[in-house]
Amino acid sequence: MKNKIVIIGCGNVGMSYAYALLNQKTNVEELALIDLNEEKVLGEVMDLNHGLPFSNTKIKIKAGTYADCHDAYIVCICAGANQKPGETRLELLNRNAIIFKDIIKEVIASGFSGIFLIATNPVDVMSYITYKYSNFPSHRVIGTGTSLDTARLRFLIGEKLNLNPQNIHAYVMGEHGDSEFVPWSNAYVGSSPITKFLSMDILEEISLKVKNAAYEIINKKGATYYAIGMVLVRITNAILNNENTILTLSTYNETDDVYIGEPVILNKEGIVRKFPINLIDGEKEKLNLSINVIKKKCQSLDL
Repeated sequence: MKNKIVIIGCGNVGMSYAYALLNQKTNVEELALIDLNEEKVLGEVMDLNHGLPFSNTKIKIKAGTYADCHDAYIVCICAGANQKPGETRLELLNRNAIIFKDIIKEVIASGFSGIFLIATNPVDVMSYITYKYSNFPSHRVIGTGTSLDTARLRFLIGEKLNLNPQNIHAYVMGEHGDSEFVPWSNAYVGSSPITKFLSMDILEEISLKVKNAAYEIINKKGATYYAIGMVLVRITNAILNNENTILTLSTYNETDDVYIGEPVILNKEGIVRKFPINLIDGEKEKLNLSINVIKKKCQSLDL
């Protein structure tokens, strides 16, 4: 396999990912774009290539076909229907499940043996669908999970405390959606518990802002895509650079037969293992609620 990325779905999210790849230092050598709108892909390729003289990374960018998946390290699926204002991520399920079945069939037919990276919402369910349709080992089917929610959380806490978000160690877990939650018992500023700095009322207010962030952005501009594009690059670098980095990704929970956002360790093999988080009783209940929300949707599918 090459350090090659194939992006399937060249809408706002897919192209934000592609553009972010050019603007950050990566080990990506080749980028192939696939979309039903072939003319749009040709235009996107031209536009991206014209920016290469200013990029830190030399990437061969082209309009691709499913045959390009054969030697790719990562196939990132961004295809699917857009979330409408007022529509929950889980309501997208029926529209996107049909799209995914055909996509995965084509990717597998190419002989692809790398890592599936899923960005399409509802991402936990779409990751599960990919896992079932592909028959890949679960550690090589990864959803973006709550990595964006975690970034939003750290940004808001950092803004509140006037600190670099990189010094905030807190996670959003569960569904990438309405049942997500923050295990505050495992949240730290530097090495100190976050409750030394902020009251629970303020923390819950921040948690609510994180949960509603996507809805607010969608209401104001129609879709979210810049930040998730950067999240996808972060995941890509963790894989290609063999980083053993902790990220909150959608990963397979064998006990409940469901994909859900949890902290995991990521490297060139995919998800190496889950990072242990000791949840207190109230947090365990929130995780179980999230599991049941996703599981109910997955069980409604005919896979």
